[in-house]
Amino acid sequence: MGVDGTPGSSRALRLDPFALPVQFSARDERADGRTRQVELTRERVVLRRTLGGMPMAVNLPVANYRGLAIRMVIDENAEPAVAIVLAHADPGLDLQLCFTDQADEIIQQWHDWAQVLGMPLLPAEQDNNPPARDPNATVRVEEVCPRRRRRNAIKARRPSILMRRAPKRLDGEMAVYRGEHEIIARD
Repeated sequence: MGVDGTPGSSRALRLDPFALPVQFSARDERADGRTRQVELTRERVVLRRTLGGMPMAVNLPVANYRGLAIRMVIDENAEPAVAIVLAHADPGLDLQLCFTDQADEIIQQWHDWAQVLGMPLLPAEQDNNPPARDPNATVRVEEVCPRRRRRNAIKARRPSILMRRAPKRLDGEMAVYRGEHEIIARD
């Protein structure tokens, strides 16, 4: 299939993972003209766009990306769709590799992309962008768990702050030295 998608469907983008290297246009809300040019190989990703009239190119190794994620894309004007995204720590550098409203072969495409690029599959909870949530839903906040020190190499040591403090005398008596001449030696 071509970059333009299936015939008759304006919402489909299906890149073939076995036909790399590939060049395509992607949507970029911050760029001039709202598009960017993408070159994708097995080792590198080159993003070209224009910001404020200044052309720029970002050249990244594929290893800088976190993995491949499946995301639900919900437009208010259209039906929900599914996208395979090459996820980066910076959401502005994410790449949609497959976008369709037919979720028949999306899992197979997800595994194919992971195999070709050598990237891990990201479950939804590890993805950068959480799924769209209901604004009326409640959020449950739990207590913070204390840090476990069970297998720590220094678990049996005393805290270092105790080493810096002088020990307190419990008997209340001070040592008194009588009959001593000098404590400090002089030349």
